[in-house]
Amino acid sequence: MALWFKGMLIGLAIAAPVGPMGLLCIQRTLARGRWAGVLSGLGAASADAVYGSIAGFGLAALANALLAWRLELQILGGLFLLYLGWRTWRTPPAAPAHVQPARARQVGDYLSALALTLTNPVTILAFLGIFAGLGLVAEGRDFAAAGSLVLGVFTGSLLWWLLLAGGVGLLRGRLTPTALRAINRVSGILIAGFGLWALGAAAVAN
Repeated sequence: MALWFKGMLIGLAIAAPVGPMGLLCIQRTLARGRWAGVLSGLGAASADAVYGSIAGFGLAALANALLAWRLELQILGGLFLLYLGWRTWRTPPAAPAHVQPARARQVGDYLSALALTLTNPVTILAFLGIFAGLGLVAEGRDFAAAGSLVLGVFTGSLLWWLLLAGGVGLLRGRLTPTALRAINRVSGILIAGFGLWALGAAAVAN
């Protein structure tokens, strides 16, 4: 339980800072309701669990392989953010029901959030740094302990996204279509800005 609790705190610490994933969760919740935000958060929490597993189980070879592809991942993530920013800018205040089936939208919300988080090299660096700093990498020798730790990471990350989507969802009915359109456009600009920053950082590193 102690390791699970530590993992939960780590998951919260990784998920809580406001970034492109937070903006996307907020925008989707306001545009299409709590479930869109929750599923986006579930995608991010799943990616956090993947990187937590790499750090917690002591998979040094896989971690090194990911870090070796850090530049490529940053470029891919930056381009993906530009695409998401463009899509967010064009999102109507209330998405028409006939645009695509609800199930397809839900799967898309989950997969896009999963891909966005997995292509962020800062995430794996954060997990490796936190786990090493707390002496938790050694838990990889004990699969039960490492599993408890990773489950805690997933729980903490998902808890944050549930709280965020639930809190933002309370505001949805109070916003006018004009306000929702403005939020979509501001969110789109900010998300695209994160993408440009990622591409700029990759260009400098190269």
